[in-house]
Amino acid sequence: MIPAQPPASSLPVNHVTRRFAALSATIRDTGLLERAYGFYAIYGAALALALGGVVTGMILLGDSWFQLLMAAALAIVFTQIAFLGHEASHRTVLASGPANDRLGRFLSTLMVGISHQWWMHKHTRHHGNPNRVGKDPDIDMDTIAFREEDAANARGLLRWINARQGWLFFPLLTLEGINLHYQSIRSLVTSGTRRQRWQEIPAIAAHFVLYLVPLFWFLPLGMAFAFLGVQMAVFGVYMGASFAPNHKGMMIVPADMKMDFLSKQVLTSRNIRGGWTMSILMGGLNFQIEHHLFPSMARPHLGRAREIVREHCANVGVPYTETSLLESYAIVVQYLNRVGLAARDPFDCPERVAMGR
Repeated sequence: MIPAQPPASSLPVNHVTRRFAALSATIRDTGLLERAYGFYAIYGAALALALGGVVTGMILLGDSWFQLLMAAALAIVFTQIAFLGHEASHRTVLASGPANDRLGRFLSTLMVGISHQWWMHKHTRHHGNPNRVGKDPDIDMDTIAFREEDAANARGLLRWINARQGWLFFPLLTLEGINLHYQSIRSLVTSGTRRQRWQEIPAIAAHFVLYLVPLFWFLPLGMAFAFLGVQMAVFGVYMGASFAPNHKGMMIVPADMKMDFLSKQVLTSRNIRGGWTMSILMGGLNFQIEHHLFPSMARPHLGRAREIVREHCANVGVPYTETSLLESYAIVVQYLNRVGLAARDPFDCPERVAMGR
């Protein structure tokens, strides 16, 4: 079921900001804001070995359609590298901000082919105002509508998609990898500074040269295109399926509503159960509430922080949402279908719509 949104009158506001101060002091006193150099060193080495293993597998397989398995594996490795780049962008991995920025730019831009500055700008706005209308770019109208007003105003093909967007959500994610690369280049060309363009456009170009030239040189043309298609599709689905459960279907905050920091972050975020296995699978995004409250916290500390945050939220009366991964996907699909109702023909028979005909 989609969790009911609490009425505006019942939501805590600015005069209770001290509740987060108390939580923050507890987290700091327990040492959970310290770095985890050992974890990230091992994690980085494992990713390097995995990438080397995929490349070796591609070489050994040669002209074989089993290369498509390598394509899927490469997509998984790229996504895991993107997770590490995400953590570097939050200045979690290394000691200094500039060092984290350089690492994040290397991982995101050169290794994955996504603009670091575009991601930083977009993601910083999201963290400051998650699910807030007009402030969070992650709920702005795109192919998918996250608000009924946007779905109602859609026209043409977009309106047809929005009317079925819950069921189309995961199929559409197969195109998300292409969209991330496109948005990265587009943002650099249209709004990037001269320095950002010089830093990142050559790095993105180098990523594709190092990837595509050997791919199309050593594989038959059709197989190379199939490899690229599988890699992009798996990358898009993996990225989208890791980020979507975190906020979709949670509270949408009106533009003029005042909320204290603790409530703003907790009420709009959802955790995913699963412990360390899920933390590796989702790059730590399964601890979304703790990540939003303490964005520079190292991944190994998020599980312990979860226990403290849950107890604190229970004590101060702020609902804390945690589900299984499959349950979160069901909530997302149901929520998107509900929003998409606004895009449907008002003269459609409800039973026909429900049957998808």
